[in-house]
Amino acid sequence: MKKPNELTVPLQASAVTTALVYSAADDAPTTPRAALILGHGAGAGQRSTFMVDFARGLSALGIDVITFNFLYTEQGRRIPDRAPALESCYRAVIDRVRAEVESAQQSLFIGGKSMGGRIASQVAAADAALPIAGLVLLGYPLHPPGKPDERRDKHLPGIARPMLFVQGTRDAFGTPAELAPLVDALQPPPALHVVAQGDHSFKLARKDPAAQAALYAELQRVIAAWIRSVP
Repeated sequence: MKKPNELTVPLQASAVTTALVYSAADDAPTTPRAALILGHGAGAGQRSTFMVDFARGLSALGIDVITFNFLYTEQGRRIPDRAPALESCYRAVIDRVRAEVESAQQSLFIGGKSMGGRIASQVAAADAALPIAGLVLLGYPLHPPGKPDERRDKHLPGIARPMLFVQGTRDAFGTPAELAPLVDALQPPPALHVVAQGDHSFKLARKDPAAQAALYAELQRVIAAWIRSVP
């Protein structure tokens, strides 16, 4: 398997962060060619097992996948920056990827794991002219655990682009049942893929490495198929 290429992303105030480009496998399906930017969750950076597994799995299926570190992670800080700084970082990554990754100029999707997906959705909602084809949201954090009334969904109707939600039935940040009424009200209608017995990271309740690996591989196929289905 090819190693990802490193891409330096300049940010404001002379700061920089690092992105990794996982190029689509040479023998993978390539019609249509697309790129997907995935932001990481609040507690783990782009080199976490989850992020690397999904980036490699999706690139093997013909998608150019780009991961990156939000600046606080790149600088070794543990507490995420405030939303405006996170959004500015994500937008800088989009601009850099569109300039450097050919497939991103043809069909670019954005999204991420938990917080990374939420920030991607806020960036998309804030700019209707942003040239993205759709969003892939892995474990969307609809609310903090145990606080179902503190919802993070007011901006979602403003996205007005195709979206794929992948959500575990044991997700403490929001179950598919909680997401369903929201999804039903959005236009265009998003896709909601339910991960039976999956938690916020789609981990199964029973430890079974083979079953877990098979589940992740299945989810990666679902994501790649959905990306190819978007006009």
